Amino acid sequence: MAVGDMNPQEALGHELPLFVHSDTTTTPSNPRLGHDTDAARDQTDIEIVPAGAAAEPTAKTCDEAALCALVDELDTSETIVNMSVALYMLSMSIFPIWWSAFSEQFGRRSIYLVSFALFIVFSILCAVSTNVAMLIVFRHLSGGASTSVQVIGAGTIADIWESHDRGRAMSLFYLGPMLGPLLGPLLGGVLTQHLGWRSTMWFLAIYGFVLTVAICFLLPETLARKSEPAMTHELTRMSTRESIKVKSNEFTTALKHYLIEPPSVLLLLRFPPVFLTVLIAAIAFSSVYVLNIAIESGFAQPPYSFNQTTVGLTYMSTGMGYIVSSMVSGRWMDSIMAREARKAERYDAQGKLIYLPEDRMKENDWVTNTIYPLSLLWFGWTMYYGMQYMAPISALFVFGFSSMLHFTLGTTMLTEFVRKRSSAGVAVNNFVRNILSCVGTIVAAPWMKGAQKWRGDG
Repeated sequence: MAVGDMNPQEALGHELPLFVHSDTTTTPSNPRLGHDTDAARDQTDIEIVPAGAAAEPTAKTCDEAALCALVDELDTSETIVNMSVALYMLSMSIFPIWWSAFSEQFGRRSIYLVSFALFIVFSILCAVSTNVAMLIVFRHLSGGASTSVQVIGAGTIADIWESHDRGRAMSLFYLGPMLGPLLGPLLGGVLTQHLGWRSTMWFLAIYGFVLTVAICFLLPETLARKSEPAMTHELTRMSTRESIKVKSNEFTTALKHYLIEPPSVLLLLRFPPVFLTVLIAAIAFSSVYVLNIAIESGFAQPPYSFNQTTVGLTYMSTGMGYIVSSMVSGRWMDSIMAREARKAERYDAQGKLIYLPEDRMKENDWVTNTIYPLSLLWFGWTMYYGMQYMAPISALFVFGFSSMLHFTLGTTMLTEFVRKRSSAGVAVNNFVRNILSCVGTIVAAPWMKGAQKWRGDG
């Protein structure tokens, strides 16, 4: 039984085995959907969801290129400005928990539209900020608004795609969150250099507007419709006191449901399959932000001494790894799952294959958890010894390829461990990985300074 097959109280009160068996057969369309699945796939294939998922990391890294300009124009310190970055990452961890809960109640599309409308407003308020306090507050709020697609997007994929080809869809979805940190610094640097730091905020507002229009007209609702409960009692007169009591109870229930209960989703970490998947994926994801800082500082220093534009271009090696991996990793995982089902001769009464989430792991888990750490060592040592620049750049490509496979595998499995609340598992993953990413961003620079002292450079 999967966690999502129970209500939250039941799910959090039962132990799970190491692997959660989720029997999923091949069916022509997803019976949970209230519309034609193929039409929904055609709509989603134009990459609205990945583009929306790119908003949050693009906004974060786009603004980082403007930090020096912010210090000068707002007459503040670098430490204070860095608070806006820290609070932004904090909002990336916390807000998705509520977005996930709201999406299960009101639908994916509705939350997309509300969150991006807020993102537009907060980005505009950031652009017209007159002091650093105003900027920090609205950066925090815009960060929270931009995170909805990162968690709900995986739920949209789970709503539409069957288990046997969900890996391919998830690999395409993850292109957005992974390409954002690569394109953001380039866009932020160009805009800040030519138009000032406020132009980055205006760009984000325009980006949010384009996404809102696209979602409004091109993306259908994917969450299964809930049947309305039948009325079992006749209407009766109610006294004013009874009416007030009923309304008060309804308000208390709603307050508990929408504000207090959502954080309880973090208790899913009690279950070994969820905890292990989230922890391993979060460590890999945080390494992306540490690596980005290492790229910027490493290539800007001797013996490379690249200018800002050239340093930005080195990020493209990682991006190419992401793109190539997204083209092959999803299909590869789906084929492995089908292979294992055939090997175990798991068929239903109609002769269709029965898939299990853990079938995706097999050699994928060993490959990803071996190659991406080795690629980090490859990059670090070649930079440390100042080898020809193609050596560390090649390591970046390998890291991009292997880490994308890792992220796709983890997210896909979480949507299957928590089938009926697919975005809840992803929200937990998002919470942990962004906390670790925030820590990684803070400690990366001291780590590199320590390495320089160890080497005797400083």
